[in-house]
Amino acid sequence: MQASGKNAGLGLALVSACAFGGSGVAAKPLIEAGLDPLHMVWLRVAGAALVLSPLAWRHRDLVRRKPLLLAGFGLIAVAGVQAFYFASLSRIPVGVALLLEYLGPALLLGWIRFVQRKPVTRAAAAGAAVAVVGLACVVEIWAGLSLDPLGVLLGLAAACCQAFYFVFADQGADGDDVPDPMGVIAYGMIIGTLVMTVIARPWNMDWQVLGGDAVLSDLAVPAFALLGWVVLVATVFAYVTGVVSVRKLSPQVAGVVACLEAVIATGLAWILLGEHLSLPQIIGGALVLSGAFIAQSSRPTPPAAVEPAVLDLEHTRA
Repeated sequence: MQASGKNAGLGLALVSACAFGGSGVAAKPLIEAGLDPLHMVWLRVAGAALVLSPLAWRHRDLVRRKPLLLAGFGLIAVAGVQAFYFASLSRIPVGVALLLEYLGPALLLGWIRFVQRKPVTRAAAAGAAVAVVGLACVVEIWAGLSLDPLGVLLGLAAACCQAFYFVFADQGADGDDVPDPMGVIAYGMIIGTLVMTVIARPWNMDWQVLGGDAVLSDLAVPAFALLGWVVLVATVFAYVTGVVSVRKLSPQVAGVVACLEAVIATGLAWILLGEHLSLPQIIGGALVLSGAFIAQSSRPTPPAAVEPAVLDLEHTRA
């Protein structure tokens, strides 16, 4: 039963990474058509909040039961990741900012080991290390070695927020009062929208862009269709499958598998946007895949399986 649950969790984590990875391919044509990046983020989060609002009403008891969890998920896992990542983009190269954000799984392992004082499997740690090296190749970090210190700090802040996404997604999963993941995501999007409204100031948006077309792989695609993909698939579907995968796997394993998002995004950009991959990027993608495979192979020993051995040893000593 545990093996089937883990396989289902791994499948959901991969699906989530694919969904998240497709956001950039759909969003970039909209940005090139004249939409400000922060306005794109606001549309993404606000659209998801609108779609999920019926679920927020259905799970309105969460506001009383889990107010801190909802606030943390909305402020940090939704708005924090987006705001800090885009702020870092304004000061350092895109590839370096992406790599810094995806240091989140490595930071997550540190949080689990040293703050929560829980064991971290060697497979998860090794997988995270291999994935980070692979990400450095995917984003070709050597192309932007002269870095702005504030931009680096903002990128690391995005990584911390990403790490807490997995912590919040797993919060309460083992207790008696388990919060419904759909409700958590719905309220997270609503809170994230309120925060991003202050940051993005959507009243200054060029709304006419959404009524026209955007160019995707030499094809004119309705801008509203691309926005629909970003909201429904790359946000709502991606967050739902991602949170459920964390519940079925563990934050440390799901975090490493999530590194595949950068590889998928790069691959889709190659196919749909004509952004060709170099040899180091292909090698890096293979390393990220290897890291995810190593991490998901971790199988912590359940406490119940250890106790008989301890009892036998004590009986022998007696």
